[in-house]
Amino acid sequence: MGDGLRLAFGVMGNAASLLLYATPILTFSRVIKKKSTEGFSCFPYIIALLNCLLYTWYALPVVSYRWENFTVVTINGLGIFLELSFILIYFLFASARDKIKVAAIVIPVILLFCITALVSAFVFHDHHHRKLFVGSIGLGASITMYSSPLVAVKQVIRTKSVEFMPFHLSFFSFLTSAIWMVYGLLSHDLFIASPSFVGGPLGILQLVLYWKYRKSGIIKEPNKWDLEKNGENSKKLQLAINNDINGKS
Repeated sequence: MGDGLRLAFGVMGNAASLLLYATPILTFSRVIKKKSTEGFSCFPYIIALLNCLLYTWYALPVVSYRWENFTVVTINGLGIFLELSFILIYFLFASARDKIKVAAIVIPVILLFCITALVSAFVFHDHHHRKLFVGSIGLGASITMYSSPLVAVKQVIRTKSVEFMPFHLSFFSFLTSAIWMVYGLLSHDLFIASPSFVGGPLGILQLVLYWKYRKSGIIKEPNKWDLEKNGENSKKLQLAINNDINGKS
């Protein structure tokens, strides 16, 4: 019964996370169409990539015991593919200066993951210590990801408008965090559950603010799914939206 319930929450977590992972697809469709990144930052995608790499490795039998976290592997494996695709598209259409910035962040991130994987595989010789090592680093990456919605929260409070915090993103962020928290607790794995202790309250805060200010601001874009705006608004919105994608939390 316990394993079946855990698997059910893992499948639901995959479905909810997939909805969040799919959000930037529309953004990058616009990038391809306009052949421009319009100045927004690639940093959220790079941190999301690191998070997916670490938790995929964490859930593989090398670190975890057998396939106890198979559903974590599937969603984060998909996340690696999507984040790499987003970063590649960004790199292709970014300015020369932004390409240098992307390379300067991506290379250390890849090196950090490789060092983490090698140390966990060859220095530690049991699952317990491997999970402690990889999970601690993954937890730090997840907390970094989950801190980004504070940009949107600050913007909403300052402007008293929910224009920069779409409801569906806030809702699915909270739902994803809640599901993965339950999964982690059922698995007795705090490295999977703990990120949701940050993401969950932030999701609730966003929903409360949305309810409070929902009638105060109206999105002026004709297509509500077109989440990009030029200039500074684009940067703030990108930071708020694209870091909410934490497949596991």
